[in-house]
Amino acid sequence: MAETKIYTPEGFKALQDELDYLENVRVEENKKEISTARAFGDLSENSEYDEAKAEQGKIHARIAELKEMIKNAKVIDESQIDESKVSVGSKVVVNNVTRGIEVTYHIVGSYEADPVSFRISDDSPIGRALIGAKEGDEVTVTGCAKEQKLIIKHVSRSKDEA
Repeated sequence: MAETKIYTPEGFKALQDELDYLENVRVEENKKEISTARAFGDLSENSEYDEAKAEQGKIHARIAELKEMIKNAKVIDESQIDESKVSVGSKVVVNNVTRGIEVTYHIVGSYEADPVSFRISDDSPIGRALIGAKEGDEVTVTGCAKEQKLIIKHVSRSKDEA
């Protein structure tokens, strides 16, 4: 049985949108690519055909993966969230005392994480340290190269501005 993963409503919609695109656009495009490549002649020496068939396999594998992810997704219910505490979907402004900088993190489910954009997973060391904390709390992040002290300056929901 697959593991249930937590998603923000936006992250879950992105999964559904990607599945819709693959099933309704990309599959049809790929069928045309295969048909065009087949017209080039001998399939045993037809690299375009081989590439199109390989792409077909990738598309169908991703469709299966997305269906499984959607089936096992748990979308957070914004109406049930204590907005004063950090949870999945929160934007958190922190003062990183250890590094002497202020950073804004958006806490998301693990499949939505994009550290370059400061969208961090609730399963990451920083995410785990922040979950459940409130404005003014000081948390210690372990599991990184260097232990870090963070002071939470502001907590808001993703629909709000941090």
